[in-house]
Amino acid sequence: MKPSGLLLLLTFVLAGCGYHFQADGEPVGIQLESLAIPMFSSTSSEIGFEANFTKVIRQEFISQGRVPLVPEEKAQAVLVGKIQDIRADPVNYRSLDVPIGGTTYTYQVTSSRKLRVRLDVQLVDRRSGKLIWHEAAMEDQASYSVTGDPLELHYAEQRALETIAERLAKRIYLRTMERF
Repeated sequence: MKPSGLLLLLTFVLAGCGYHFQADGEPVGIQLESLAIPMFSSTSSEIGFEANFTKVIRQEFISQGRVPLVPEEKAQAVLVGKIQDIRADPVNYRSLDVPIGGTTYTYQVTSSRKLRVRLDVQLVDRRSGKLIWHEAAMEDQASYSVTGDPLELHYAEQRALETIAERLAKRIYLRTMERF
């Protein structure tokens, strides 16, 4: 078979296999006219970050500009999220010897931690109540350094949380807009 014939045959095979190109950022299989993203709830023992987390996710959708964000009562679809778990696990240790009353005690001191966040996220068609997609355990993590300064530690934890929120926001956006 000539190379041009082989190319033509390959084109027909690929055209009939069900794969197709799509416009970047356009929803697949659904028409998404408008979206509401209410504040994510949290069942985690850590509190106070839900607003910032939700803000990062909303900003991802706003920055892409494909679907208008509107109040929940006017939205065609609602993105509902719950922060199930947030925890910081020690990653690196160092030993610290402390003499107390003539006896030396050895303590393990954490020098870095890994922050993990797990979400339950779903997109619901508000008008019909139909579930469009659901992921019960969307998770991401980021490491940060631990210092003796409480302000530095708080900043490092917040930065790690922002990094996680940004990554999860991109995944949520892609899951919503570019599903197969």
